[in-house]
Amino acid sequence: FPGESLDRGPRHIPAGQFFKGYRTCDMKPDEILTTIALPLNRRGEYVREFKQSHRREDDIAIVTSGMRARFDVVDGVATVSEVVLGYGGMSFKTVSCPKTQALLIGKPWNDDTLKLALASLAEDLPMAPDVPGGMCEFRRSLANSFFFKFYVDCSRRLEADGLVGNALAAAGLDAADVSAADRFHRPSPKGAQYFQIQEGKQVGQAVMHQAAEVQVTGEAEYCDDIAKPVGTLHGALVMSTVPHARLVKVDPSAALAMPGVHGYFGAADVPHNDTGPVVYDEEVFASEFVTCVGHQIGIVVAETQDIALEAARLVQVQYEELPALLSIDDAVAAGSYHEYPPFTDHTIEDGDVEAAMAACAAAGRVIEGEARCGGQEHFYLEPMANLVWCGDNDEVHTISSTQAPMKHQKLIAKALGLPCNKVVCKIKRVGGGFGGKETRAAFLNVCAAIPAFHLRKPVSLVLDRHVDMAITGARHAFLGKYKVGYSAEGKILALDMRLYNNAGNSLDLSGAIMDRALFHSDGAYKIPNIRVTGKCCKTHMPSNTAFRGFGGPQGVLFAEMWMDRVARRLNKAAEEVRELNLYEEGETCHFGQKMVSSQLKACWEQATGSASLAERRASVVAFNAAHKHKKRGIAATPVKFGISFTALFFNQAGALIHCYLDGTVLVTHGGVEMGQGLHTKMAQVCAQELGITTDKVYIAETSTDKVPNASPTAASSSSDLYGAAVVDACRQLNERLAPVKAKLGEEASKDFAAVCNAAYFSRVDLSAHGWYVTPNLEWEWDGTKGNPFNYFCFGAAVSEVEVDTLSGDINLLRTDIVMDVGDSINPALDVGQVEGGFVQGMGWVALEELIFGDKDHTWVKPGTLFTAGPGTYKIPTANDIPLEFNVTLLHNAPNPRAVASSKAVGEPPFLLANSVLFAIKDAVCEARMALGLGVDFDFNSPATPERVRMACAGPITKLFYKSDEVYRAKLTC
Repeated sequence: FPGESLDRGPRHIPAGQFFKGYRTCDMKPDEILTTIALPLNRRGEYVREFKQSHRREDDIAIVTSGMRARFDVVDGVATVSEVVLGYGGMSFKTVSCPKTQALLIGKPWNDDTLKLALASLAEDLPMAPDVPGGMCEFRRSLANSFFFKFYVDCSRRLEADGLVGNALAAAGLDAADVSAADRFHRPSPKGAQYFQIQEGKQVGQAVMHQAAEVQVTGEAEYCDDIAKPVGTLHGALVMSTVPHARLVKVDPSAALAMPGVHGYFGAADVPHNDTGPVVYDEEVFASEFVTCVGHQIGIVVAETQDIALEAARLVQVQYEELPALLSIDDAVAAGSYHEYPPFTDHTIEDGDVEAAMAACAAAGRVIEGEARCGGQEHFYLEPMANLVWCGDNDEVHTISSTQAPMKHQKLIAKALGLPCNKVVCKIKRVGGGFGGKETRAAFLNVCAAIPAFHLRKPVSLVLDRHVDMAITGARHAFLGKYKVGYSAEGKILALDMRLYNNAGNSLDLSGAIMDRALFHSDGAYKIPNIRVTGKCCKTHMPSNTAFRGFGGPQGVLFAEMWMDRVARRLNKAAEEVRELNLYEEGETCHFGQKMVSSQLKACWEQATGSASLAERRASVVAFNAAHKHKKRGIAATPVKFGISFTALFFNQAGALIHCYLDGTVLVTHGGVEMGQGLHTKMAQVCAQELGITTDKVYIAETSTDKVPNASPTAASSSSDLYGAAVVDACRQLNERLAPVKAKLGEEASKDFAAVCNAAYFSRVDLSAHGWYVTPNLEWEWDGTKGNPFNYFCFGAAVSEVEVDTLSGDINLLRTDIVMDVGDSINPALDVGQVEGGFVQGMGWVALEELIFGDKDHTWVKPGTLFTAGPGTYKIPTANDIPLEFNVTLLHNAPNPRAVASSKAVGEPPFLLANSVLFAIKDAVCEARMALGLGVDFDFNSPATPERVRMACAGPITKLFYKSDEVYRAKLTC
């Protein structure tokens, strides 16, 4: 690289010496690069670049490489005359491979040279097991895999350029090897959406989300967009930097001395410091012990957010560190569990597990295993945000980004020692929640309320993204220890499973999340003899919390894991064994609820039929026979998901409707608009019931002073609950307006404004409060059976993937979905929920990975979240969706147990993504079978490039992973 200084003139810097460290190069402060010359390739000279990232469209590579080789060809034999091999991601800087480069010079381009080079690269690119970034074996395997790709590419080009007539054969390669060198190309995706429209109704129409236009233009106001009151202070939390310790001293004096700082508040400033959404096992601010990294110790408030953040860093905290439990395995070994009867330690048992398992064991048909799945960050686009101010008479007002305003009202009132009627929580819309803003938003609002109440000044607390991710919890990581007995045909006869979740340092909702995992541990399959038990592990990690599916995805995922193993033990197609075990109409679940009006088989048959599963499996087999280093897999998985809060008292809802004299209607209900279109659906329901058009109905905000004691907007139940409450309020209004309409006459009554005016002058109440309670729910954790759910949602998906067995890269080729949503209130919104839920689920099973400092990740500070931001934590992008994406809402399947014959749609589609994980495993098994390796193993989630590449195995990975066992990538669990 030619560099030049005005004072010292030009200087030539060899490319191999240019990079000195991470983001550091050999340039003097007064130098610039004058030119970068890229010479044209000469005949017989080839350059190629390679890269593997956590997500394909990502600027940060796990390993990247640039390679150049020039060949001399004599008597049809190519020998290496020049070669440069450069690698990134193998050290703290870009490195070359001098030993391998020297070894290759003069060598013929053949299989013997390849083997020498691969062995030499292992010496040129050493890596310690605890290397920063981890994945030691994978990164070293990638480096060698990239060289093999380069080897194939050069061989192919030597032959294509006419330099060596049989270069591929001379290199020991055949036609099945060639695709190893193919460049990835993603064509434009395509898809189809199939649904029914209900003609002549306000419900059943695919109308646009009511806030869509202001959201896409940026005009929509979220919590932190609202104009702040004069004198608003900004808060910044003082948080623990260690996972478990006794607080020796907290000294805020340096922070308080900063200009612009108005105060520091800690445990001593909270009238009632104990808090928590279910049990009071948390503190607003830590008083004596901190139990996770990020545990809030206090809050600094200042005139700007920058001053507050800087001041918070100046608060001096002295710790007496204590032993920390950082994983499920740590907790199990220590016997550390959250034990709060009746919220924890539940078991569901049905049939005679012992006798059935013994009979299966005698026949040699029992499998046992341990399955794990990692957590998942909510990654809502709007971070946690709260604004609190006080009025006279100790009134407290707050606007919060939350799914559960009532919890904020209750916990703020408790902490301050106020009655709930003096605390009002409002929210207009939330920029995504997915469960993360159900309970973990509340303690942050309480933190802001403390200084607001003491100082009588408005306080805003908005978390930066990395702080939000680090302290507010995530989807629970789970461990499942299972034992399954089955018949010779593949019928599941017995299941005995113990589930463990990493609850973190407080109970939060972990007990209820475990309960839903127990309810869904049968997947969509009838198991006559079953016992499932759950334990919530108490660790020194931030408390994990609700996330779309609420434990259901983990329970169902484990069911699919052992189901796949049974199929492989029997050497049958997994879809054949899955179909054999599907619930039939009228059969009873392990908790006693009967399958009534089941659409499970209908969804399965339509999904597998429209996807041409049998034909495409044959095509997959043919493709795999023709390709050594690219393998395809296909899988079909079903969905059965129960709808209702399993905490029965939550299954109630209220709505308030006002009719105005111009014929417009204002609806307020207890649900929160989070982008899912709840308000739009409620407007459609109201319009349908009142006989007006949807554009006459407006929903402004959710507020605890309009609809009290509202359940969280969660459990996929909000449309059912609040829709029924709206119907009830409209029923009351229609009853009152019936005499008015009769007096006006049929024609005049078509004008709703005229009806409202006539009612007003007749002194008829134009406001109504509706109420709804979900009927016929019964469940107690006393060993009896019952009906914890109002109904089930069903679905099925078929997914096909292509895997690069050398790099672990995954390409999702096609997904076909059939989802049962009853008679859709709004098909456009429901299709969006199905597609979005599937893609978010795909992120969980195939892409997203939370990494904390623990025994498996010693390169991260203990208890600290490494993946605290989009630079290290990867969610799916538009380029990760299936190349062909077909979604069908099941036709002619009305649901008599919900408003407008509809069904819930928020959470169930998330589980459809299991089809992607097991398509990936199918491809991995194809790669392993080609090598003569076994395919009966647990394939943990997520299926990251590391897990995929190392599970595919082969001669390259054997250099770095010596065990005969399937590689188990390290997982924060």
